[in-house]
Amino acid sequence: MLDNNIKFCREELEMTQDELGFIFGVSRKTVAGWENNHDTMPLPKLVKFSNLYQYSLDYITGLSRSNDNFKKVDKLDKKKIGLNLKELRMKLGLTQQQIADECMITQATYSGYETGKFLITSLALYTICYNHKLSIYSIIK
Repeated sequence: MLDNNIKFCREELEMTQDELGFIFGVSRKTVAGWENNHDTMPLPKLVKFSNLYQYSLDYITGLSRSNDNFKKVDKLDKKKIGLNLKELRMKLGLTQQQIADECMITQATYSGYETGKFLITSLALYTICYNHKLSIYSIIK
């Protein structure tokens, strides 16, 4: 994710990478990968981070420069998220292939997101929100 604020949030919380890794059951190296954009924090972990420390998802991912729109996410419902993705795509007048191309994934993978077969990845969600100037909350609500 471009310009993510994971490191800034962790440092503001006065936590080490080891401590954050312990909370999420991952290694310090994995946390470093998230902070340096070598890897993407999975969406369930991103939501857990947001909920635990009250940082907005848009702020953590760099979609927003301020942390003023924190909303607690109780559950990630992949079927509901899929319906929201389909509704958004239809509203934008785009095909599944066009959205898949934006996200650099296959159309079959994107279709799996829309049908609720798979939970959308943080990176694909970020890409859609970034490209269309949306809040993550508008899709995962």
